[in-house]
Amino acid sequence: MAISKEQKNQIMSEYARHEGDTGSPEVQIAVLTAEINHLNTHAQVHKKDHHSYRGLMKKVGHRRNLLAYLRNKDVQRYRELIQKLGLRR
Repeated sequence: MAISKEQKNQIMSEYARHEGDTGSPEVQIAVLTAEINHLNTHAQVHKKDHHSYRGLMKKVGHRRNLLAYLRNKDVQRYRELIQKLGLRR
């Protein structure tokens, strides 16, 4: 089960750069992080569910590409985002 629409809207409103922002890298990365965390707990419980694991790896790769884009575009926004999301310990 994916994250609920309410959770997704809450994440979008928290990380949006302006009103109605759904496509900025910050929003996309935050939504992907929530989905990755959800799928990660699912993968730990259901170890033989390889189809969901593949979806998890695709989301991780997509988030990685978006993070690289943001890092090249604006380093300050990148650093603030990874600090806020708790990535890259």
